[in-house]
Amino acid sequence: MESLQIRIHGIVQGVGFRPFVHRLVREYGLTGTICNSSSGVELELDGEHERLAAFAEALPLRAPKLAVIERTELRWGRPKGFTDFTILPSLTEEKRNTLLSPDICICDDCLRELLTPGDRRYRYPFINCTNCGPRFTIIKDVPYDRPLTSMGRFPMCPDCEREYHDIENRRYHAQPDCCPVCGPRVFFLDDEGRELPGDAIETARAWLKAGKIVAVKGLGGMHLACLAEDAALVRTLRRRKERDEKPFAVMCRDLAAVRKLCEVTADEEKILTGFRRPIVLLRKKEKAALAHLSENGFLGVMLPYTPLHVLLFGDDLDALVMTSANLSDTPIVYRNGEALERLRGIADGFLLHDRDIQTRCDDSLCWVSGGAEYFARRSRGYVPFPVQLGGELGGILACGAEQKASFCLSREGSVFPSQHIGDLKNAETLAHYEQQIAHFERLFDIKPRLLVCDEHPDYLSTAYAQERAAREGLPLIRAQHHHAHMAACMADNGLAGPCIGLVWDGTGYGEDGTTWGGECLAGDYADFRRLGSIRPIPLMGGDRAVKELDRVAFALLEESGCGTEGIENAALYRQMLCAGFNCPPSSGMGRLFDGVAAILGIKTRASYEGQGAVLLEAAAEEAEGCYPVVLAGEPLRYDWRETVRAIVRERDAGVPVSVIAGRFHNTLIGMALEMLRRVSAETGLRSVVLSGGTFQNQILLRRLPERLRAEGFAVYTHRRVSCNDEGLSLGQLMIAAARSGRALAAGK
Repeated sequence: MESLQIRIHGIVQGVGFRPFVHRLVREYGLTGTICNSSSGVELELDGEHERLAAFAEALPLRAPKLAVIERTELRWGRPKGFTDFTILPSLTEEKRNTLLSPDICICDDCLRELLTPGDRRYRYPFINCTNCGPRFTIIKDVPYDRPLTSMGRFPMCPDCEREYHDIENRRYHAQPDCCPVCGPRVFFLDDEGRELPGDAIETARAWLKAGKIVAVKGLGGMHLACLAEDAALVRTLRRRKERDEKPFAVMCRDLAAVRKLCEVTADEEKILTGFRRPIVLLRKKEKAALAHLSENGFLGVMLPYTPLHVLLFGDDLDALVMTSANLSDTPIVYRNGEALERLRGIADGFLLHDRDIQTRCDDSLCWVSGGAEYFARRSRGYVPFPVQLGGELGGILACGAEQKASFCLSREGSVFPSQHIGDLKNAETLAHYEQQIAHFERLFDIKPRLLVCDEHPDYLSTAYAQERAAREGLPLIRAQHHHAHMAACMADNGLAGPCIGLVWDGTGYGEDGTTWGGECLAGDYADFRRLGSIRPIPLMGGDRAVKELDRVAFALLEESGCGTEGIENAALYRQMLCAGFNCPPSSGMGRLFDGVAAILGIKTRASYEGQGAVLLEAAAEEAEGCYPVVLAGEPLRYDWRETVRAIVRERDAGVPVSVIAGRFHNTLIGMALEMLRRVSAETGLRSVVLSGGTFQNQILLRRLPERLRAEGFAVYTHRRVSCNDEGLSLGQLMIAAARSGRALAAGK
């Protein structure tokens, strides 16, 4: 007989791990104890050496599907004299190393009970078990025990208590376990905040069917819901929410309902129906269809992920708009009182409940590429799961950028990217950002010893980093925006460097004080060289050109020697350009897309960031040929003037816009290929990472890697974090680690 102490680190709390271990212990005829700790789970077992060794081998192989075992520590010793197996109260240690589970969609067992008449949880909208339900959004602190969650105020009834302590029950030690007798309740309020009698969910269904807009409280915040097929109603929602053209996400009752609207591949079906349930961007059956929901060729679709959603759809609602409940540029609403105050005049009614949301968490948003998620937004269902990198990276806070703000914190070889925060443009979003940094530091017991931020002097994230570094006496490193994008994709793929980074986005503060955005870099985490870019575009009016795309079009046409007839305010723009007044130069690839979209008459005024680029991609058809590419100078610059002249000639000759848009994409792919050939010849590097928001363009993402690989390049795209600015904080963290002398794990 021997004793074996096992420490298990990873996502092993709130996923049915202790009941699984109890059953496994019984199977191997062992005795001992188990408890949650701030580091994970701790086991002490007595038994014969062979049985203990077999148990330790079986443990990670047979763990629950939601568990993620990061590592185990084994220590052998003398037997302790245990006579049975006991679950002990949780331990609290000085050092917290546990990982926490994201929120998990309703499982098949709970779904079956939810819809079974006679079950004691029949139609109960908070049904859950160890395999599903809220996690991250209800946690106040660790260890993950009921008193430290939003469920702490709901004492379990005797029936739930029995389940909770029954090893054979799948609700064994399920912290959010509840039922209609003891758990949260759902209720429906009218626009004056008065609770209406009757079944709250049936009332909400009736209001939705009657063409009303209903605020629905979900896992990480409120949604605004209405009938997706009612174009006039959707336009009303747009007007009330002040979201004129940006696409709306849709929740569909089931896959059959999804297939009425969109094409769905096998890989997309797998992600749609998986336990994380992100919004998946799917190709519409007809590109021009459903224009009131999405003006491009994709529609963001998700399936119900809570029991409340399932009941809301019933068996007769196919598709609902399900968009985040917030006003422009503000965080998602997540408290009941806040909903009544801020959504009055937008929502006609409110389907709410009394289980508090501790942490805002928007829906995740992705395409499916190569069988896996390709994120536009990494949030609910994925956060707070870390990116594992290895090495010693601990104690770094990376503060991110401004648009699509996020942060990263590191502990040993684990990096914890935050959920989607929003654009850091106002005090409310900044307060949310600061609260979440403090929450992550507490949950994961991380005290930053080093801060890193963007070089842009006017970002609120930069101001936060500077103020905190000064207040706490911490070193602060500034990382160039596009180098951070490159480093993020390197880390995302486990690369140690050096490599080439093709980083295309809208704007980023350059080392020369100008705005960069169409960059070809070479280097590693510690340093880089700028070896390629595009001819700078003068942005008349500065940031106004991001929304008034005809300003960019005028600059492209004027500098290319083309006519500017038909552009409003052309005389003013020419005067500004000639005087060089308020015309900061930008090498942003996003601005080139905007300008071409305006030249082709696709969009001249953008109501949301990147709209011109999105619609130019949507307009593009497969087309033969491309436009002239001129590369010259140092750094090697793409001179877009010949391309613009060719576009104008074809436009004036009546060539369809779809063909021109297709050839423009061909041109950029050909330009990138030639630029990378030359940079590779200069540096000897053959590994290329693709990053930046422009690589949300699915034409570029699909075809450019194919062309590069055909020429022998090793090409890497994002897999675990977003290619846009939301993923940039991961790269900042890696740059800071390298520059501060931290040891990095060996890469590929």
